[in-house]
Amino acid sequence: MIELIAANTKFTVPQGLLLALVGFLLVICVLFVLMGFIYLLSFIVRLIENKRKASTETGKTEEKGSAGAPALAPGSSGAVKLNNVDERTAAMIMAIVADEMQTPLNELKFISIKDVTEEAK
Repeated sequence: MIELIAANTKFTVPQGLLLALVGFLLVICVLFVLMGFIYLLSFIVRLIENKRKASTETGKTEEKGSAGAPALAPGSSGAVKLNNVDERTAAMIMAIVADEMQTPLNELKFISIKDVTEEAK
């Protein structure tokens, strides 16, 4: 359809240049609108991340201040309750369990370790 209109219409060189310029400017305007939309979205995402980071930082400072406990090492799963077991034995038990399960030790969570002897049964 457009080919028929273009075939029947005689454009002069200035009219053709003007039409090309209008098309070029239209493409540039659409690109600027898309760029503005991307900047707006990134601004909104940064605001949300900053709010989330601020809330987690205030939560960590409140926890540190109230508990008074030292911060955990990266990858640790917290404290282990030891019942009639010394720390060296508990460490060996945790290492053996991790080796038998073929799982990294920082992916396991030990809640408590208890010494069960034959006399207790």
